[in-house]
Amino acid sequence: MIYVLNGPNLGRLGTREPEIYGTTTFADLERLCLETGAALGVEVEVRQTDAEHEMLRWLHAAADEGADVVLNPAAWSHYNIAIRDAASMLRGRLVEVHISNIHTREEFRHHSVISAVATGVIAGLGIDGYRLALQHLAPLAGKG
Repeated sequence: MIYVLNGPNLGRLGTREPEIYGTTTFADLERLCLETGAALGVEVEVRQTDAEHEMLRWLHAAADEGADVVLNPAAWSHYNIAIRDAASMLRGRLVEVHISNIHTREEFRHHSVISAVATGVIAGLGIDGYRLALQHLAPLAGKG
């Protein structure tokens, strides 16, 4: 199992700042992840929340399972130590994904507190970053 976890405002893809995030909807993103997982022979579960406590529960459950995680923490990337601490408990691999290139945006977005505990980071490749993260994780998914 690979969990694809998405933080605040990502459920608004397609309507939220299309000049930055494009017109792809969250349903399109979910479909891409599920189809990629199926093609790679791994089970993928895609979730999105605007609630910190829910994300914490999902990360704790993934840690308990030893599951790999693709995480787009969205705005939480830049300040949320609770999400970072939960991510650091993961026993599986963690790929942090950002649809936009956070390093070319506002100064406050240039640093992610999550990156230091991630196996890898993909930023600025649009939703294709999710496909790449899944391709990276799939060969060893569930074997950690």
